[in-house]
Amino acid sequence: MEPDIITVGLDGSPESLAAAQWAADEADRRQSVLRLLHAWILLAAEAPDTPPDRDQNAAARQLVRRAQDAVRERHPHLQIIEDLVGAEAEPALLRAAGESLMVVLGSRALGTWESYVLGDVSLNVVGRAEGPVVLVRAAERAKTPRHASADGTPPAPDPRVVVGVGLSGPCDRMIEFAFDAAASRGLPLQAVHGRPLPVQAYTPWGIDPDAATELTKEADIELRDALRPWCERFPGVLVQETVLPESPTRALVQTVFGAELLVVGRRRHRPLLAPRVGPVAHAAIHHVTCPVAVVPHD
Repeated sequence: MEPDIITVGLDGSPESLAAAQWAADEADRRQSVLRLLHAWILLAAEAPDTPPDRDQNAAARQLVRRAQDAVRERHPHLQIIEDLVGAEAEPALLRAAGESLMVVLGSRALGTWESYVLGDVSLNVVGRAEGPVVLVRAAERAKTPRHASADGTPPAPDPRVVVGVGLSGPCDRMIEFAFDAAASRGLPLQAVHGRPLPVQAYTPWGIDPDAATELTKEADIELRDALRPWCERFPGVLVQETVLPESPTRALVQTVFGAELLVVGRRRHRPLLAPRVGPVAHAAIHHVTCPVAVVPHD
């Protein structure tokens, strides 16, 4: 059986180098092959014996080689494939997504105008890829403090994988990815579900605590039932269930601090005019600083 391939898209930015390191760690953990992919539409067809001073692709080769050298320092025995592709980045990465266990891309903070008007390769790939796409920020490798700092900043929670679970439809591929990620890291999994309070829970004096308690209890039972088959399949993963009387987006943003990885879902088949990335995944991409895995599901 051939090993799985984890593909990382390179463009020479600090974000893509951080993505290469994250992807290398993941490939090493899973005993997979790491593919370093750089797509350049002007890539020239050249003979193997082209002298270096006439190599029109020298800059592209150097970009990939620089990433490989950085990865080799941490993972000297990792199997690596260098892949220069003469194509636009987006279609090249989408093709790679169909051949890979996951695609890993560098991510930067984007404003609404940038995301929806100019378009961003990472965001477009996330919205169209057939497989999981992981987005990594350049600063993600800086660890958050585990103890309160001198200025009173609270410590980060213990390392864990966080998954946002909606209960309105099946999302087995996303949940499986999250459990597998937690198991491969030896970390607990925090499953977060947000459910807004109904209008009748609000009174002139504030929120009706009984209504909030009843909603949370009901959602907690549904979440436990949804996770039970996966807990049985991954008995070594410690699972923490968190239900908040908030929107799914707010619930995730409130709980993800200190996580090693956030896993969210994306509907593969959405209405024609709906955004390719739903509101929860969109908020995670823009506001969460840890790596974010977006997993398409039915």
